[in-house]
Amino acid sequence: MTLVHDLAAYLTRTRGAPTTVEALARISGGASRETYRFDAVTGGKRGGYILRRDPPDSLIDTDRRLEFLAIRSFADKGVAAPEALVLEVEGAELHRPFFIMGRVDGGAPASPFAVNPYGEHAAAIGSQFFASMGRIAREPVESLPINDAAPRPDPAECWRRELDYWAGVIEADEVHPQPIVRAAIRRLRATPPPPATKIAVVHGDFRTGNFLHDGAGRILALLDWEMAHLGDPLEDLGWALDPLWTRPGDSRVSGMIPRDDAFAIWRGESGLDIDPAAFDWWSLFASVKGQAIWTSSAKAWSDTGMTEPVLAFSGWYTARRQDQILAQRLAALGPL
Repeated sequence: MTLVHDLAAYLTRTRGAPTTVEALARISGGASRETYRFDAVTGGKRGGYILRRDPPDSLIDTDRRLEFLAIRSFADKGVAAPEALVLEVEGAELHRPFFIMGRVDGGAPASPFAVNPYGEHAAAIGSQFFASMGRIAREPVESLPINDAAPRPDPAECWRRELDYWAGVIEADEVHPQPIVRAAIRRLRATPPPPATKIAVVHGDFRTGNFLHDGAGRILALLDWEMAHLGDPLEDLGWALDPLWTRPGDSRVSGMIPRDDAFAIWRGESGLDIDPAAFDWWSLFASVKGQAIWTSSAKAWSDTGMTEPVLAFSGWYTARRQDQILAQRLAALGPL
């Protein structure tokens, strides 16, 4: 049976009325889910949706229930999270775990490597971007749906959990020696950050390119919540400010706003301060995490038959650029 047929059968059963699926199309990109856009028509009423289904093999091992609950946690929180509608962890008629979200039309992502990706609206986009990140950090996790699925780390152990995980990814997936990132891992282990001042929801991939905007200065939807977890909110801030997302020579973060403005907006919305030592640690960690993802990309491209062009690009150009960033940071820090 085709995916169109299976999806129509599922919606017909769960809606209790005959439903047709139209305009089903795969959305390229993404390492941990197959993503499709489609229309569903029930009783003459048409709606637009996004399907996120587990692939047979996944580059990044993530929990679809946790992703679903992370998105649902920020409905009506001023964060532009999509509408999380239904989750099927057993797969039902689609045979693999999946969830369905409401589709946000009229927007497009910007490439993180584009020249001046937001044009004259860069400041407006940057303000919304860092305000949204701050609002995510502000929310008490105890009252959020994600709290039902995400392990809650001790504030003093957030760094160790994340570093152990991503260092393990590098250990498992590297296809050649990587002395630069291993030096950074040693540095991070030798100089742990202060404990998290708050346990918050961490989006996990909060960066330019992972949201839709309308081309006129408004963010419409924050995407790619598959790495969401509970931890130190400075993890998101360090990731978003990694130099990888900013073209060399541009003084603005990701072509948006100056770094100091980003910090000020995040502080104002989160209600949290930024400990310099803690941020420096999470900033270096962001480049290690990035290199782990690009390492897995290279292995997936060469060893598993996955043919998404983004995997080849990530395992080649992005990995080399991340090495440069790590080397520059380590040189600036000097010997231990």
